[in-house]
Amino acid sequence: MPKSFHLPRLLLTLLMLVLGVLFLLPFIWMLSASFKPESDVFKYPIEWIPTQWNLIENYKEVWLGDRPFWIYYVNSIKVTVLTTIISSLVSALAAYGFAKIQFKASKGLFFVVLATYMVPSQAILVPQFILYRMIGLFDSHFGLILLCSFSVLGTFMLRQFFMGLHNEYIESAKIDGASHLRIFLSIAFPLVRPAVATYAILRFIWTWNDYQNPLIFLRSDKLFTIPLAVTKFTSMSGEYYSLIMAAAVSAIVPLLIMFVIGQKHVIEGISVGGVKG
Repeated sequence: MPKSFHLPRLLLTLLMLVLGVLFLLPFIWMLSASFKPESDVFKYPIEWIPTQWNLIENYKEVWLGDRPFWIYYVNSIKVTVLTTIISSLVSALAAYGFAKIQFKASKGLFFVVLATYMVPSQAILVPQFILYRMIGLFDSHFGLILLCSFSVLGTFMLRQFFMGLHNEYIESAKIDGASHLRIFLSIAFPLVRPAVATYAILRFIWTWNDYQNPLIFLRSDKLFTIPLAVTKFTSMSGEYYSLIMAAAVSAIVPLLIMFVIGQKHVIEGISVGGVKG
């Protein structure tokens, strides 16, 4: 037996493979059901590969039917993209300030910011709701974007990466007359870009899947995002599981695309976080 052969590692790999397939089975069934006629969805034994294909009909009904899905898709893309951009920028600026700008009570202020993370979001829904009604941000995409654009977790996460940067970079730039904004844009931000990309991917996923905030702060059907649209579609099409599966597949496609595009940045961000000094 070759010295490079390790039986425990092989068994562990096989175990992970089996678990991976088991975790994928619900998604595979959902994808398969979305291409089936309604009569074949619950056929037993399960037909993983449909014998009769509805390649267009189910998705056409979802996207262009009485409840056109494309409207909610546009709403979710608008809210998610803008929230991700603003939140990543604000969190990066705040993290840089707490990590590299020394001022009185900076640590105390940072602990106050962290303390707000211990307050459950459900505990402040009523005050937020009343405030939004008073200032005119209720039932608007702008209010929803503003609500999710500030993240304590993002600030804390990126601060750890900024603290790993050598202060010599900052001091050299100061000697050359650069302001903190210039230092942030030209030196600090490019060095922690993998970490910012990692947070941006996480923020995208959280916002795209957010159900609570749109449910509370949106009332107009034309403003609904994908989670609300899927719930509404399910309640109105409860007897047609092929259509529900087509709507569910449509809802998760952007997340799969983000995973494929962003997994390299996530791995790079983890590598950057593991190397200090």
